[in-house]
Amino acid sequence: MCADLSRTQRNLLVCERSSFLDEKNRVSSQVEQLRFNYKVSVLLPECGSAPSHLESILNSFSSFYLIKKLPLYELLDKDFLQSAVYQGSVYGLSFRTRIDEDNCVALMPNGHLVFSLDKDTFETLGLEGRPSRSNRTSSRYEVTVDLRDGSMAPGGRGYLRLLQALTSRLKLQMDFLISHHPGGGASLQPLLSRCDWSEHRPDVGRRALSRLVHPSLRSCDPHDLLEWIGAVDASVSRENSSSDFLSTLTCLEPEATVSRAVSVSACGLLLPQDLQHLVEELSRPRQTPGLL
Repeated sequence: MCADLSRTQRNLLVCERSSFLDEKNRVSSQVEQLRFNYKVSVLLPECGSAPSHLESILNSFSSFYLIKKLPLYELLDKDFLQSAVYQGSVYGLSFRTRIDEDNCVALMPNGHLVFSLDKDTFETLGLEGRPSRSNRTSSRYEVTVDLRDGSMAPGGRGYLRLLQALTSRLKLQMDFLISHHPGGGASLQPLLSRCDWSEHRPDVGRRALSRLVHPSLRSCDPHDLLEWIGAVDASVSRENSSSDFLSTLTCLEPEATVSRAVSVSACGLLLPQDLQHLVEELSRPRQTPGLL
């Protein structure tokens, strides 16, 4: 057991404190790096209900599409490359694949097609790659292809090699989530027209809270603050006595209580552009203070 724990991946939490009023704050640049997002939550203390403009912003988030059993060679279609990959930011991610066990694929907004493959698949495809840096306990490999590179233009040497690998050597297919900014579904139409797909919108939820015990946001450790925010968002009780369980979670000291609060969230394939819009609205002086 000790040997297994020694191989557990280390985690790194980087925290920065800044103000929206500071012209040099790095919030925008950091949000842009959040390429694949599942959920965003806003915690509003001393509020009985969410402001209407906040819910309007969340309801305006971009749609995304679920493609069933997508043959990966379809991502190399020249019309799709021209209308979406070359023109703007495409966000695509294999759906319900486990990064530590399954073959996974991501289409990044910079035009990079990234594969995370098991050893057998990697060797069968015959693509250039390297051992995975995030999973050193098993034989996994990473392959990155820049679809905007000159050699990957339709008919180019690199393009034909990848196309042959995905059509002749191994016809990989998987369920795939995809979205595009700013063209949306119109830009994706060359791909969607040949596939079995369904359109989805982020699921917006709200939850009222009463007598919320919270730590001091200025003095507590960043790891502890992140844990507290996660516990509130997951509806984890922090009022267990020490005799109830072997392990308990209690609020950090010093603590205070707000009589009421509301938590508003959106779940789905969330684009950084939509998150940036949300952050900008929350930073306006007229907005109700909140925790994002």
